[in-house]
Amino acid sequence: MLQSIFTVEENFPLTSSVYRMRLTGDTSAITAPGQFVNLKLDGFYLRRPISVSDVEGDRLTIIYKVVGSGTEAMSKFQGGEKLDLLTGLGNGYDLTTAGDKPLLLGGGVGVPPLYMLAKELRKMGREVEVVLGFNTSREIFYEAQFNALGCRTVVATADGSYGVKGFVTDALPEDYSYFYACGPEPMLRAVWKATKTSGQMSFEERMGCGFGACMGCSCKTLTGYKRICKDGPVMRKEEILWEK
Repeated sequence: MLQSIFTVEENFPLTSSVYRMRLTGDTSAITAPGQFVNLKLDGFYLRRPISVSDVEGDRLTIIYKVVGSGTEAMSKFQGGEKLDLLTGLGNGYDLTTAGDKPLLLGGGVGVPPLYMLAKELRKMGREVEVVLGFNTSREIFYEAQFNALGCRTVVATADGSYGVKGFVTDALPEDYSYFYACGPEPMLRAVWKATKTSGQMSFEERMGCGFGACMGCSCKTLTGYKRICKDGPVMRKEEILWEK
């Protein structure tokens, strides 16, 4: 974990409620796709955990959805402003288990961390398929960016307004070596049931500290209690214990 000051380069709306923020600063602590950063916002007691979408040199890209007062404040930031960040948080995805044809499944704001993952897998020469899930065509973002990486990209919308009608589980391919997923818990539950291989899932959870000190995001797994912020947010399919 590293605390440092980043400078906002841009803060651009991708949809009516989803923004892409690019910042520059010390990214050396970010070592794996699927890690997250914790932003300090003036006037708010707790930091805001946001997944890392991409890192290139000293440039960090995060994508977030405006869902409350904190993210609403984030959407007002302009180029040149400064942000206090904790970086290098979370375990991230393990790429060594991907196999030749990994499948990436993202729902809504679970999509952003899959971009860096896809980029790294493509660098390794893997044949990557991506399924992105949204409620409606108005919420879609980053389809073109995944295509530009050379991924076969499929979009599913719950209302059928674009792509496959339904959820990511309605657009699963027949052939894949391993899967990686990120999204809301109902989606992850459905993916857990529908997938035929092993895989890794990134969980969203309300956090206090973001680095394992407060134990506020602990959850029970088949291998014992784990902290989503430190031992996660990525967990293997085989260790997930769903609470009824």
